Amino acid sequence: MSGVLAIDTAPTITAWLRSSGLEIVLLVVGAVLFGRFAAFLRDRVTTRIDAGFRSSDALVRTEAAKHRHALAQVITWVVLTIVYVLVGMEVLRRLGFAVTGLVAPAAVLGAALGFGAQRIVQDILAGFFIITERQYGFGDVVQIAVLGSPDPAEGTVEDVTLRITTLRNSDGEVITVPNGQIVKVTNLSKDWARAAIDVPVSAKADINKINEILHEVCAKAFQDRRLKPLLLDEPSVMGVEDLSLDVMNIRLVARTLPGKQFDVRRELRARVAAALRREGISETPQSDQAAHVGETS
Repeated sequence: MSGVLAIDTAPTITAWLRSSGLEIVLLVVGAVLFGRFAAFLRDRVTTRIDAGFRSSDALVRTEAAKHRHALAQVITWVVLTIVYVLVGMEVLRRLGFAVTGLVAPAAVLGAALGFGAQRIVQDILAGFFIITERQYGFGDVVQIAVLGSPDPAEGTVEDVTLRITTLRNSDGEVITVPNGQIVKVTNLSKDWARAAIDVPVSAKADINKINEILHEVCAKAFQDRRLKPLLLDEPSVMGVEDLSLDVMNIRLVARTLPGKQFDVRRELRARVAAALRREGISETPQSDQAAHVGETS
């Protein structure tokens, strides 16, 4: 009995392979190979962009490099999606399904699924505008307000596609945000950044003496070989920002390279504390310092 089955089955498989089976196998294998080749090209392009940045003297990535990196990922994602859909249609046609005859049922099914797929379409449209408007790119430090979430998602952009944005925060956690649920984006590394430091001192302190000390700290910081490459110009003393019965806050502001405001803020804070301590002036405990970001005009 088994011999009869083997004899009957073998010609059937051979005939199927000679007719459309071999074409189906070749289509699937070709799609898989094309996907790997596209991923290889994407990795090659992004690696070259990263290598160009590392071999240069630049301390931060240019906006063009960030955009090219994100664009390479998006184009690969779109091309692979189109190829897989086309290959799937060809496989269905060779299996005997009339693709043209599926148009009407597909329209009905699409209308039914449209309500459930609204969020996916919204994600893709939002991702398209994020890329074309260059709101952020690979390597940017961003804060994203997400619809329905009380806390913003904050971290470094590691991946951008038309559907999602992937961040990695300071704790190493990976955060995935659907583009359609993004309400507001604060880019902390766009063009240039600003570090604002509030120095709290006693309201009875000599304001002229403190201003003189802070101006000296700013001048020395701008002359420092390690800190100067991070600064776009010399930090400035803005004066008294806030005043109460016991405490007055004196603000320092420094324009920095994008993403370097945190390093500059920590360094200036340490220099200010050391300078005031040398003069016998102690800072009053105060809330965390602020860092602000701006774009070039």
